[in-house]
Amino acid sequence: MTNDLEAQRQQLITSLRKAGIQDERVLAAILMTPREAFVGADQYALAYEDRALPIDMGQTISQPLMVAIMTQALFLKGSERVLEIGTGSGYQTAVLARLAARIYSVERIQQLAYQAARHVLQIGLTNVSLYVGDGSKGWPDAAPYDRIIVTAAAPDLPRQLFEQLVTWGILVIPIGSADRQDLTLVRRAPWGPEIHSLGGCVFVPLIGEEGWPNP
Repeated sequence: MTNDLEAQRQQLITSLRKAGIQDERVLAAILMTPREAFVGADQYALAYEDRALPIDMGQTISQPLMVAIMTQALFLKGSERVLEIGTGSGYQTAVLARLAARIYSVERIQQLAYQAARHVLQIGLTNVSLYVGDGSKGWPDAAPYDRIIVTAAAPDLPRQLFEQLVTWGILVIPIGSADRQDLTLVRRAPWGPEIHSLGGCVFVPLIGEEGWPNP
């Protein structure tokens, strides 16, 4: 089984390259991160399919291609402090932890946060801090951040997240309606946000004060 998973992981990297992922550091981080460690036993055999998979509490683990696209868009060099909104399974967290100095991750669902913390520690990553709270408001006590990544969809650019970026910092976030969004790259220029679309996407909603109301 181990050899099968390794082969599947290598096949995934090949498919990500074909899809246009060019940052070798991002590809190496995904190769080193065992996605099967972040899914339930019933999804184990599907761990390296390039699609989102369900996890507990009605949430999902993102499609590997989307993880790669969002991570590549952060232009990480290794020294950054990164805020992640929406810890979920912890898979995206783990990929980021291999590429930046420190990851601060916020999850609103306590059960998911505990599970993610366990997963991240089990694969030997120690540069991650987790917080349970309203991710739409960020983590102001640890701000500012060089990069912010949001793995849930907001109706608009959350003001509090933008204000927790350093000048020229980068925020990557899905913005749009509840059923369809644009993956958006925002730079904090001295004169305000510079906004660029990275293409269409579909994410679970960002629930909170600067997101969507709790259903």
